[in-house]
Amino acid sequence: MVNLETADNALKSFYLYAITEQLNDKVNPFLAQIQRCTSDVWGKDVRKAVKIGINGGIGAGTETGTLPTPSGNEYVQFVAPLKNLYGTIEISDKAIRASKNNEGAFVNLLNEEMQSLVNSASFNFGRMLFGDGTGKLGQVISLDEAGIVTMNSVKNIIEGMVLTFYNLSGSKITLASNRRVVSVDRANKTITLAGSPLSMTQLPAGSSAYIQSSKDYEITGLAALFDETLPLYGVDRAQYGMLTPFKKTDVGEISEEEIQEAIDAIEENSGSKVNFIVCSWGVRRALAKYFKKYMVAMPTTEFDGGVKALSFNGIPVVADRFCPDGTMYLLNTNDFKLHQLCDWQWLEGDDGKVLKQKADKPVYTATLVKYAELMCERPNGQGMLSGIKEE
Repeated sequence: MVNLETADNALKSFYLYAITEQLNDKVNPFLAQIQRCTSDVWGKDVRKAVKIGINGGIGAGTETGTLPTPSGNEYVQFVAPLKNLYGTIEISDKAIRASKNNEGAFVNLLNEEMQSLVNSASFNFGRMLFGDGTGKLGQVISLDEAGIVTMNSVKNIIEGMVLTFYNLSGSKITLASNRRVVSVDRANKTITLAGSPLSMTQLPAGSSAYIQSSKDYEITGLAALFDETLPLYGVDRAQYGMLTPFKKTDVGEISEEEIQEAIDAIEENSGSKVNFIVCSWGVRRALAKYFKKYMVAMPTTEFDGGVKALSFNGIPVVADRFCPDGTMYLLNTNDFKLHQLCDWQWLEGDDGKVLKQKADKPVYTATLVKYAELMCERPNGQGMLSGIKEE
């Protein structure tokens, strides 16, 4: 018989393992290559000591000369707060009672909720990998008379999201808070919000969109790594050259030489070995077109998780929907760690239950949580080419 107890047990036993596997290994090819660990987690923060350069106690001399002066390793400490990542499902009391005597119907109900959760997590966690930690999704350009909002980009926005907008001074716009996205027109970069239509006075140009309650609370993604105007992991970049990754802008036409020169520069300056390339769809098409022009087909490769990708000199080239337009990242995934307090877990009440009734509502909710932060221990071992002409 199906009841709250059996539903609770199913979530804690079978579904937790299945969802954890999908969220860790199936959300994003880049994320799947990153090692997850509990090391360097101290309280609510990640504190990681990173070595700068090499040991200085090396030298050469005569048989009877003075030995090299000892000079130990120099370290800098990276510090970043663990980010709170949540995923919530909701099941109505009516749905549970309707499937009371039909276990198959109840399994279908849970499967649907779990798949919806995984789909939402795949979108949002994939998006965060390329963000700067602020959670900013885009900026308002204009609104028409019907309240349809034109954005500078809708790459990170999808139907069903609940958005909150902030004005240019960083203050929350009350009338534009907790607004559900009804539709997204990707060709025209417009979104339609639920509720009363807004005007340009209420939602001025330049306002920024964030997921509800997420502003400044997302994991530190690639955009933060390559933004040289901001400190990284609490450290002033100007103090240490190893905090500055390789970056070349206004590339234009992509070519084999352009990519190889960047890889050579990264490996020469940092000792890091590029093992993963991620780019936008348009850049991948441009790269394939370049090789086709010389009657050479780019080889393919398959790596962990069964993901197939193009291969550049043995390095997988993966296109990602959230990679900025005209951009290619050249990465060593071994330099990245997802530091976590624990893996995905259900939030449990004092009674050990994960399904809880929503206040004043005939529905039950369950929430997955993970406390984690993404950190790169060798920023100068990573590279970015931007301003690439797309196809």
